[in-house]
Amino acid sequence: MKRLKSVEQLAMIPYVGRWLLLSCVLGVLAGSASALFLYLLDRATDTRIIHPWLLWLLPVAGFATGWVYLRVGKTVEGGNNLLIDEIHDPQKIVPKRMAPLVLIATVITHLFGGSAGREGTAVQMGGALADRITHVFGLDRDDRRILLMGGIAAGFSSVFGTPLAGAIFGLEVLAMGRLRYDALLVCLASSVVADEVCRLWGIRHTVYAISFIPPITALGLGSAVLAGMAFGVVGMLFADSTHALSALAKRKLAYAPLRPFIGGLIVAVAAMALNVPQFLGLGIPTIESAFRGDLPVYDFAGKFVFTVVTLASGFKGGEVTPLFYIGATLGNALGHILALPVPVLAGLGFVAVFAGAANTPIASTIMAMELFGTHIGVYAALACVVSYLFAGHTGIYRAQRVGQSKHLFLPEGIRLSEIPAIRRARRKTTAAPVQS
Repeated sequence: MKRLKSVEQLAMIPYVGRWLLLSCVLGVLAGSASALFLYLLDRATDTRIIHPWLLWLLPVAGFATGWVYLRVGKTVEGGNNLLIDEIHDPQKIVPKRMAPLVLIATVITHLFGGSAGREGTAVQMGGALADRITHVFGLDRDDRRILLMGGIAAGFSSVFGTPLAGAIFGLEVLAMGRLRYDALLVCLASSVVADEVCRLWGIRHTVYAISFIPPITALGLGSAVLAGMAFGVVGMLFADSTHALSALAKRKLAYAPLRPFIGGLIVAVAAMALNVPQFLGLGIPTIESAFRGDLPVYDFAGKFVFTVVTLASGFKGGEVTPLFYIGATLGNALGHILALPVPVLAGLGFVAVFAGAANTPIASTIMAMELFGTHIGVYAALACVVSYLFAGHTGIYRAQRVGQSKHLFLPEGIRLSEIPAIRRARRKTTAAPVQS
């Protein structure tokens, strides 16, 4: 027995060394790509703020983006969902064009004022780079799955500066209610390296400060539960609204470039008419303000609508930073009625709306502790788990699988996009008259 154990440990040395080497290569590439992306995003945002008239060109930018993807980007149109599908059911190498196309398209979205995020771009670049590494090193099907998960983790980690949350996100986002530990080492190593490399390039992430987190009390825990319910419902509505509007646009507008053209026109006219520049771009200044004092109670709803229209019409970017905005401002509004300080509720909303919309409560809890300190851990965990449950069986990533359903019986392994059809079939079966 002792001999067998020693042999197992010796065999582990080259295994760990091989994966650490591949993870470091992936982390350097993904971290560098994210650094370039974040630099360009900052320049685009600064340019738009200096020249607000650029917003009127958003429809033109949308048409151009839609036309390019129609001509050369059909194979990568699925974005994050394409990566998730490839991990679950590998078919082919992720096209090399995914990374440059999504980087340029996302910068264009922000340059002209679209309301979008950035995690989708970083994750797609990380996944595309991971797949190039699998091709260069000739990795097999199972190893490719693992490295793709590392690419997702590295992209997420480096774009937000949260290496531990990024590692867990790469494991948790694939299937609702289930983690895959075979990729734990790769996700952790690539996530940490990517974050460090991104910082070495001079990128500085936004710091969100919560000066005081109260001790754990029954009243505080009850407030976290109630807030989590609200965060989960909003996360669910965001995911469902984005998917529904996207499906409607595809049914009504067969020519793809017209969708972002009309969506861009709606966003531009609404932003100018209502004078709400805070709902454009990432919205980082408003997120920071949510931790410092009271904001209008409708802020979360405004960002919600502008982001749904932007993303559903076909602009590129991500959902996560807008979800941070929606959650932080909703938490700020809930500070008027719940027994927790406004900054704490803003912090809980920041991570918990994302937890519900993405079905990633563990990664979101760890993110809260990385961003706001470990003392928020209990409140954040409670809010994120409750949000995850109240978001139901939906999510922003339609390729996500059901690993363990939340409270209803659903077949294991189905995509979230397949759940509505199953529900309709069950309703028809229940409503069918019984034959005598």
